[in-house]
Amino acid sequence: MTGPGPTAGPGRADAEPRGTLVDRFGRAHHDLRISLTDRCSLRCTYCMPAEGVPWLARSTMLSTDEIVRVAAVGVDLGIREIRLTGGEPLLRVDVVDVVRRLTALTTPDGAPVEVSLTTNALRLPALAAPLRDAGLQRVNISLDTLDRARFAELTRRDRLVETLAGIAAADAAGLHPVKINAVAMRGVNDDEVVALTRFAVERGYQMRFIEQMPLDGGHTWDRTAMVTQAEILERLTAAFTLTEVPGRGAAPAELWYVDGGPATVGVIASVSAPFCGACDRLRLTADGQLRACLFSQAEVDTREILRTSPDADVAEGLADAYRRCLAGKKAGHGIDDPTFLQPRRPMSAIGG
Repeated sequence: MTGPGPTAGPGRADAEPRGTLVDRFGRAHHDLRISLTDRCSLRCTYCMPAEGVPWLARSTMLSTDEIVRVAAVGVDLGIREIRLTGGEPLLRVDVVDVVRRLTALTTPDGAPVEVSLTTNALRLPALAAPLRDAGLQRVNISLDTLDRARFAELTRRDRLVETLAGIAAADAAGLHPVKINAVAMRGVNDDEVVALTRFAVERGYQMRFIEQMPLDGGHTWDRTAMVTQAEILERLTAAFTLTEVPGRGAAPAELWYVDGGPATVGVIASVSAPFCGACDRLRLTADGQLRACLFSQAEVDTREILRTSPDADVAEGLADAYRRCLAGKKAGHGIDDPTFLQPRRPMSAIGG
């Protein structure tokens, strides 16, 4: 556990000034996304191929001690929020312990670190309460359709009933706000934008639509086929009165009140209306690579530092890894640039 003062245990970067995660464009970074595994219990068509996925070797994946050590240095340097991702993070057998140890971290001024999790919800009926007791604050849950046959086609698994049970379990456990994420896809589920929003509003959940991004395992993304924020809003305004919520800050979703509120609906328009100028996120892959952007072609290896450096040098080595990662961060993701290349890793291997 980290905390203020020079008596904190190993993993702190005590030689570093506090809050130094600022890149060359002046963006301060407070959010760390940590992938716990590249494995997943679904095979969503926009994320992973049906078969032949090259999984990371387990020996290359960070242990819980290693994850906590990287996170602790990040917290010392300015990280305030941690989101656990995958793959499917709930497939990690020690996920509750990971949450417990990360929520025990405190910032240099003594504030707790906010820990949340993105999941497909399949294991939440069993894990929602233990995760809450371990300190997890909220969840983001992927749900692209309310139609069982369509769900089976999209995910290549007939598990909609279990997903809905997991969402209800998160709500019952008090993991609020429960955020529902849907990737809008033309000719696939774009006709459910209103139905998904109504489903969420009626149950007190927060609905978020995501523009499909070039992060699929098969590299088949086509911008001309993408459902844009403008199209999503056009469908929503035909059914609801939307009022923009002010004060977006660094949040990826732009929000609107639904029929006067308090319910909201959001759109994460990474492609048609990028928010790179306010980005405050860094990412750590399950095999220990720091990434400054989902679309980055560069990574900084923390696993090598953790496993080969003398213990007394690890904290400073990790702090330097954060610095090097930020030094390479670009002004934007560059999707519209003719030279843009899709990341070699799919979304499941990067972590959302």
